[in-house]
Amino acid sequence: MQKEDTSELSIQAFADHHVITPPNRLRNAVRLVDEKNFEDPIACAEKALAGLSDEFSRWMAIERDRLVVAHAAILNNGFTPAARDELFRAAHDIKGDAATFGYPFAAAGAESLCRIIEHAPALDRVPAELIAYHINAIQAIVREHTAPGAETMAMEINRKLRLVADEYLAAVNQDRPEHLEAILAPSIAPTE
Repeated sequence: MQKEDTSELSIQAFADHHVITPPNRLRNAVRLVDEKNFEDPIACAEKALAGLSDEFSRWMAIERDRLVVAHAAILNNGFTPAARDELFRAAHDIKGDAATFGYPFAAAGAESLCRIIEHAPALDRVPAELIAYHINAIQAIVREHTAPGAETMAMEINRKLRLVADEYLAAVNQDRPEHLEAILAPSIAPTE
């Protein structure tokens, strides 16, 4: 391990304490910008996102289809480790991308599905309907996101999904307190 150069340290001694001021090396990492040519990085990022927004619905459809394919693989071959991982990654990606892509209500259903995958002691014993409800709900929320009343419908669907998922997880984790604590902890609210 390389020893740090202390030659730039400033040490002020007082009767009951010392004040040590380390060198500020961040000045070397900062680039000064002329105020005439200043571009707001947030405005630049928003402009870039606006340029990509035409692609968001296509990208969300790809994420949704990936989730459906992962679910179909489980229905055909069972919960193999690879199938479990793909279902989790597909749901987790929707959870993370949904708001950016303009489908914020799809995130809560995907988050609920991730919780089931993470906290169910045996995925092959999870009722197939519980997973299918999540997959179907996410598909419906994505498909109907611009329909009148879609937000209210999505919030209600997500609230019910989360309630059923939490009840199931609490029941199957009675003898696993470390999982029970994580299940009862708040996460994405179904109304977001």
